[in-house]
Amino acid sequence: MLIGTGSLAGVYLYLKPGLPDAELLKTVQLQTPLQVFTSDGQLLAQFGEKRREPTTINEVPLKLVRAFLAAEDDNFRNHLGIDPLGLLRAAWQLISSGQIQSGGSTITMQVAKNYFLSHERTFARKFNEILLALEIEKTLTKDEILELYFNVIFLGHRAYGVNAAAQIYYGKTTNDLTLAEAAMIAGLPKAPSKYNPITNPTRAKERRDWILGRMLKLGFIEKSDLNQAINQPITAMLHGVQLDLAAPYVAEEARRAALEIFNDRAYIDGLRVYTTINGKQQKAAQNAVIKGLLEYDKRHGWRGIKTKLSGDNLNDWKSQLANHKNIGALKAAVVVAATENQISAITRDKEMIKIEPAGFNWARVHQSVDSIGSTVNDARRLVQPGDLIRVLYDQDLWWLAQQPEVEAGFVALDPENGAIRAMVGGFNYFESKFNRATQGGRLVGSGIKPLIYTAALESGMTPATLINDSPVVFDQTEGATDWRPQNSSGTFLGPTRLRKALYRSRNLVSVRLVRELGIDSVIDIAGRFGLDTAKLPRDLSISLGTASLTPLEMAETYAVFANGGFKVKHHLIDRIESANGTILYQTRAVSVCRENCEKRLVSIDAAFDNRLQPTQSEFFDLELTERMAPRVLNPRIHFLIDDMLRDVIQVGTAKKASKLGRKDIAGKTGTTNDQVDAWFSGYHPTLVASVWVGFDQPKTLGRSEYGGRAALPIWIEFMRTALKNIPERNPTLPAGLIATRIDPDTGAKALNSESASIREFFLIENPPKEPAPKALVPADSGSGMSSPQQLF
Repeated sequence: MLIGTGSLAGVYLYLKPGLPDAELLKTVQLQTPLQVFTSDGQLLAQFGEKRREPTTINEVPLKLVRAFLAAEDDNFRNHLGIDPLGLLRAAWQLISSGQIQSGGSTITMQVAKNYFLSHERTFARKFNEILLALEIEKTLTKDEILELYFNVIFLGHRAYGVNAAAQIYYGKTTNDLTLAEAAMIAGLPKAPSKYNPITNPTRAKERRDWILGRMLKLGFIEKSDLNQAINQPITAMLHGVQLDLAAPYVAEEARRAALEIFNDRAYIDGLRVYTTINGKQQKAAQNAVIKGLLEYDKRHGWRGIKTKLSGDNLNDWKSQLANHKNIGALKAAVVVAATENQISAITRDKEMIKIEPAGFNWARVHQSVDSIGSTVNDARRLVQPGDLIRVLYDQDLWWLAQQPEVEAGFVALDPENGAIRAMVGGFNYFESKFNRATQGGRLVGSGIKPLIYTAALESGMTPATLINDSPVVFDQTEGATDWRPQNSSGTFLGPTRLRKALYRSRNLVSVRLVRELGIDSVIDIAGRFGLDTAKLPRDLSISLGTASLTPLEMAETYAVFANGGFKVKHHLIDRIESANGTILYQTRAVSVCRENCEKRLVSIDAAFDNRLQPTQSEFFDLELTERMAPRVLNPRIHFLIDDMLRDVIQVGTAKKASKLGRKDIAGKTGTTNDQVDAWFSGYHPTLVASVWVGFDQPKTLGRSEYGGRAALPIWIEFMRTALKNIPERNPTLPAGLIATRIDPDTGAKALNSESASIREFFLIENPPKEPAPKALVPADSGSGMSSPQQLF
């Protein structure tokens, strides 16, 4: 005994200097995943290999604590860190077989192994484990040791710690676990694969029931508790991270931002990225995009069944159905039976459903982008038993559905500071990760016209200036075909007031304006608004929107109209916090300043000023870092163009939006040749949003799918929710503007006797022209206007 004791003491003295300091456990930082939140604290996503949600010992329910003690270390409260009998058993295994089988580890020893040591089964590692356990017991309380254990123990399926395990296996918090579920989780540390309730339910139940028996023997539960728990079936199944709101396009942008700063540490340091996203508005945007694309898809008919499952009975179909994932709100289902007036199906989630005629009558056969078949009066024309279909539950009704081929991009931002409030990059992120809100760019069509009309107003024209809406031909050089721009309707209005030309979106007026103003003036104003001028064409085609831009760029541009004439730049990340809540990086966004602005500098590079900045920087806390947005549009010019854009909704191409019942919204539709791209960009003084609809591989949306039909409904649906309970805000007339009655046909000041006059706004130094005396009106002119040749 003396020799043995002396030998152990010698080994202890030899190994102790190389052991980690147990004191480090008091400040240990657990590897926890990256989390992304909305501005109002809703969890959007989680990234990281290890699923872990740290907990405190006071948050772990007693039944779970006792289940683990019964399974792993029932003498935990009494021993000094080691279990001599367990160690003797391990030593005998080493002598007899040459390797350690059971380990004989206490909870304290498992903490030592998981935090400091490898998992190899060797004598040297086991001895280090013993020594560390003794040191840990001297350094920490029993509750502190248990807390470390409950946070670090691996429990299968990427779950580290009891909180993660409760969520992954049962979709619950630890407080909501039943006794049977607590015992099932407590059985996992011994062998997370062998006793896993998902991959090996039979052995998992045996292990669970053994633990419940141990709990009864130790006096942790009553006999009635045991009987009830043992009779509980295995209910474990894989659960994803419980998100408050799934917004994968947003989450991916946030993940990339964190990774750029922190590299791979972003996934293990427990960082929390708080975005500028408004949870309510993000949900509204996602719903609006899905609804808008599905409505477009319905208009163009049923494309037929793509997949028929093999076999001829429900059991065969069920097993195959599990291989087909739901696509967002579109559930995978298999047709069980079809009659004239009903489709019976079972979903991937094993729900039996019935689709009545109201849910499938829309499905007239797609013949071409402009043609669909006759009305469907028999469901058997559409589907047969065994067909894989997509179904949607909406408005208390099951609908036959299909995944749209058309896509969309959507962005909404705060015009005061560029904070992105909602962003949707497509119909479904997991089908296509390409973010159409921020990447690529598509021709904007008439969405560019407000910039052209702003340039016209700055040049001295007025909303009443007449421009000729009539055919024009431009000669091309080197044998190219002459360019003959057209209005989308193929008609011409003749001399037309600027205001009317904008809300009616007359292409030939825009062409004449750019020719008169000069291309450089349009490029200049686009640059002032924040657009990358390298993306803009240097020819007259700019008048018809041949620039390729993203919804994000369009939203930024229209923010100038929304906020009164100030240039802001977008930003998505508000701040990044450490696991303990310390702010590590934050955005000091360039914002509009309306009062007490004397001490703030004007931003000359908003993109640079909007960057995420480290809070430890010596310059971060200085007031000078808070820049204000530069004014890029005169208040009087802004009032005029804003008022003209409001007419687009009240009487123009976006009149559908007038159903919102508001006078304080404005915007512009956009459509490219052959209806390949459909746009609507619009705003309220507190929110600006832009939406694009089209195919990833450009092709026509259909002859009637203009921006006002394909894109505008998405904007309306979003704004209906976003502006709910927001008071109406009407602009104040700036000094230096006057309101005058004019003749709508001539744009001249109205005579007192004219009852058909309308109100128009003018700069005080540039009032409307006086009406021509009737005696001077040419006999062959019915309008008293100059000839078209004098109007460019």
